[in-house]
Amino acid sequence: MLYWLDLFGIVVFALSGALMAGRYQLDPFGVVVLAAVTAIGGGTIRDVILDTPVFWVASPIYLYVILLTAILTILFIRRPTRIPKRFLLISDAFGLALFAVLGTEKALSLGSSITVAIVMGMITGVAGGMIRDVLCNVIPLILRQEIYALAAMLGGILFIGLQTIGFTENVSLIVAIVGALALRLAAIYWQVSLPAFNIADQQQAGSKND
Repeated sequence: MLYWLDLFGIVVFALSGALMAGRYQLDPFGVVVLAAVTAIGGGTIRDVILDTPVFWVASPIYLYVILLTAILTILFIRRPTRIPKRFLLISDAFGLALFAVLGTEKALSLGSSITVAIVMGMITGVAGGMIRDVLCNVIPLILRQEIYALAAMLGGILFIGLQTIGFTENVSLIVAIVGALALRLAAIYWQVSLPAFNIADQQQAGSKND
């Protein structure tokens, strides 16, 4: 189950990256690159930090899945500008929820503490999207008012909590993924966000006084 959930996460994150590439009119190589960094960026950073073999190096099938997803996106979605922006956000939300929980599970299985496991889950879920946004010269979602990292954190906490009280791993995985996904989708649907930290400079303050 972990393996298939991982592959599904790769597909939806690769789709998210490919759609972003289409919005910025990148060439096919750019589509593949953006799909790849979105899908494997977070997991790569996690594995390097945890000093464990990088998952896609140990099993290159992940690269083939990314390539296939990018090609199919190019072939069947010929006008990405006509795809609603919300669709990109939803595909990203699925990848976020899946990888946040799976990253937490992997960190725990390697002997990490609860706190480190939650942080590793967050990195797995958000880092690929951050790299994608930076390459497209867009402020990453995690740095905006979006409820993004909070959803990833919720997934990790739910998984650990359910495991602690005795639920099976499969049940814990599904419930935690659904919980993280529900929070992220609710934030997208109702446009719920965290309050912005805003410091007005002296010039702005003077103009308001005028």
